[in-house]
Amino acid sequence: MTAHPAESEALLTPSEVATLFRVDPKTVTRWAKAGKLSSIRTLGGHRRYRESEVRDLLNGVPQQQSPTDD
Repeated sequence: MTAHPAESEALLTPSEVATLFRVDPKTVTRWAKAGKLSSIRTLGGHRRYRESEVRDLLNGVPQQQSPTDD
């Protein structure tokens, strides 16, 4: 049985992402709200970030914009 890629990917907390970028966790939340970083919501409503996307952003890899329904 193979796992769906999104299910097996490591997720980071806002605090963990903030530590990597050396910013405040609230800054990470603002980035997510601005669309610079995509987030996943837990059942409790907390944000989690895909480690691969965070690493790409750290390494300067341009992020693809997801289409909006506007």
